[in-house]
Amino acid sequence: MKNIVLFGPPGAGKGTQAEVLKEKYQLVHISTGDLYRYHKKNNTELGKLAASYADKGLLAPDDLTNNMLKEEVLRNPDANGFIFDGYPRTENQAEFLDDFLTSIGDDVNAMVALEVEDEILVQRLLERGKTSGRPDDANEEVVRDRIKVYYDETSILKDYYQKQDKYHGVDGVGSIEEITERLSTVFDSL
Repeated sequence: MKNIVLFGPPGAGKGTQAEVLKEKYQLVHISTGDLYRYHKKNNTELGKLAASYADKGLLAPDDLTNNMLKEEVLRNPDANGFIFDGYPRTENQAEFLDDFLTSIGDDVNAMVALEVEDEILVQRLLERGKTSGRPDDANEEVVRDRIKVYYDETSILKDYYQKQDKYHGVDGVGSIEEITERLSTVFDSL
C-alpha cells in the first residue's frame, strides 16, 4: 500500500493534484474537509458533534477528526493506499495516524508537500475567489491570515516527518501536468 500525506498551504493545488494522483495510482483520496461536510450533511453522530464545535466557532478536537479518518480508512479495506489531504494537522493527529496504520499492518510512506511562494498563493486564491463563490478566497486579508495560520500551526508536522526521513518538498509552481510529473517522481520512488 502507498499512504501519502499530501501537504501544502491554501492555494497550493492539493485538491487538484489529489484528484489526478488518485486516478493515476488507484488510491483513495481522503479530504478531511470532505469528511466534515459528508458527516454534517448526513447528520451522523460525528457530524452532529462537529457541528456543535463549528456553531461555536471552534475547531473540532483531534479525537473527532481522528475518528472520522479511521472510519473512512476502515470503510475502504481493499484500497491500494490513501492520499490524506488536510490531515494530519497536529502532531497528535500524526501520532494517531502512525499508530492506527501500524495497528492494521501499514504505515505512512511519505509526506509530500507542495511548496509555493506566498505571493503566488495569494494571487491563486484571489483568482479562485472570483469564480468559486468562497468568501474566504475573495478577501486578501483573510487569504493572508489563512496562509499565516498554515505556517504557524503546521510547521511542526514538517519537522515530524523529516525526523522519520519521510518529508518530500515538491515545487508547486507550473502547469498542472508539470506539478503532477514532479509529484509522480516522488510517488514512484516510494
